[in-house]
Amino acid sequence: MQTQSHDDHKSSILDAPKEPFEVTVGNLEYISEDSDKLEAALSHTSVHAVGGALFEEVLQSEKVLDEKSYARVRRKVDRWLLPILCVTYMLQFLDKLSLNYASAYSLKADLKLVGNDYSNIAAIFNAGYLVGTIPGNWLIQRVPVAKFTGSCLIVWSGLLIAHIGAKNYGGIMALRFLLGIMEATISPSNMMMCSMFYNKQEQPFRMCTFLSMNGVATMVGALLSYGLGHATGSSLKPWKLIFLVIGLMNFVWAFVFLYFAPDSPDNARFLTHEEKLCVIERVSKNQMGIKDTQFKFKQAKEALLDLNSWILSLCGLACGVINGGTSNFISSLIKGFGFSGLSATLLQLPTGAIEFVVVFSAGMLAVFTKRNVRTILLFLTCIPTLAGLIGIHVIPLEHKWALVGCCWLLYIIGGPVIMCWILINVTVGGSSKISTVKMMWFILYTVGNIVGSEIFYAKEAPKYVTGMKGLIGSYAGMMFLSIVYYCLMYQRNKSRNSKYGTLTKETEREGVINGFKDYTDFENKHFRYAY
Repeated sequence: MQTQSHDDHKSSILDAPKEPFEVTVGNLEYISEDSDKLEAALSHTSVHAVGGALFEEVLQSEKVLDEKSYARVRRKVDRWLLPILCVTYMLQFLDKLSLNYASAYSLKADLKLVGNDYSNIAAIFNAGYLVGTIPGNWLIQRVPVAKFTGSCLIVWSGLLIAHIGAKNYGGIMALRFLLGIMEATISPSNMMMCSMFYNKQEQPFRMCTFLSMNGVATMVGALLSYGLGHATGSSLKPWKLIFLVIGLMNFVWAFVFLYFAPDSPDNARFLTHEEKLCVIERVSKNQMGIKDTQFKFKQAKEALLDLNSWILSLCGLACGVINGGTSNFISSLIKGFGFSGLSATLLQLPTGAIEFVVVFSAGMLAVFTKRNVRTILLFLTCIPTLAGLIGIHVIPLEHKWALVGCCWLLYIIGGPVIMCWILINVTVGGSSKISTVKMMWFILYTVGNIVGSEIFYAKEAPKYVTGMKGLIGSYAGMMFLSIVYYCLMYQRNKSRNSKYGTLTKETEREGVINGFKDYTDFENKHFRYAY
């Protein structure tokens, strides 16, 4: 069986008899007088566009795909892709929490950590993450995303297992730095895979679903660490068993991921050719194409000059400060309130459950309200944790259960994080511009994690006053920025409607084609912001 090349396929379309024909794009029907118009559109479609050949077939199709007809295809994508994203994200967050759980046992004593050594170990992971962010995001755009991510998972699992050989401060610092480099690709790759298979309305629920796995990871990690904490007769100490078991889990999953995870709708083995066309047609409504493998520095420059990019990135900085503090020091906080190491791990179970419920519910609300509520949800998900932080700061130590209850609210940081990711996916057009915004977001997020790890001073235990103030300030800043962002997006849509008119069938069709030409949101005048 011969495979038709992209150029041959285009030629076969353009050589067809020039007579009227019907095309369907974004669930809208159009009649073209002849193929000259189609040729004009396709001749400007980026040759580096992933799924370009399938999109050409969509442009020829006379089949109208309504919501009811597509539901079966979407359920199939959910059954295959969502579990892959959920398990991957759960394991990578479990990995990040491994140091926190290990700190509840004899890690600090065995490695002879003193003063702020533990804070530095927590921070060096994020320094590695920072180093890996730019090349990682660049490679994700350039190469098959699933194969690249699966390879990173293998290396990452090996590094985690290698933690059991750490003998001193220098050794654990080197391992955490390398681990951070390898993990820098995981979240951006999950975001990209989600954006290639779901449209703007479908993404919030799916992204919240896989990020809610942070809560599951917290619960699994707490139970796992509690159980391993009783393995006192083993040749390996409990903190080493934690790294070994989590590392082996990641190693096995890496090969499962490589086999099942698709690079794009083009090579999704679980979809038939017709179903691939349906997915391409559906995602084309985003007016962003699927993915363009050529990096355009003009788009990168546009991202750096766009206020949208900087507001989201500053929110990323705030999220990072909060995450760097809570994910590494919650065990230390709870132990400082008067609980043992075993109890400190077990008491983190409600933390994970609350995060799971809140993040998952935010995704449900974003989908079923069918309105621009993403930025509002970003604001609202900041409130519970801000209240918890203020409680830890002001409640006296003798009320230790009230303090633990406040700690249970801290991991809701997953809510603001996922809302930022969703906003990047639905308010930024152009593959290189999106990649650049993701780089900016993750760079500042990583800087924030470093800062968050370093503002928890050992001498201020157990209340960590400076750390609490830093986290409270970060939440307040993020809530203010979310208000500014909502107003900015509202004004941009209003300005475009005033200048170009509201969207019609014809202008929406042009916007869809512009997406496969890899236009940015600034270049595509028919682009409207979903905020």
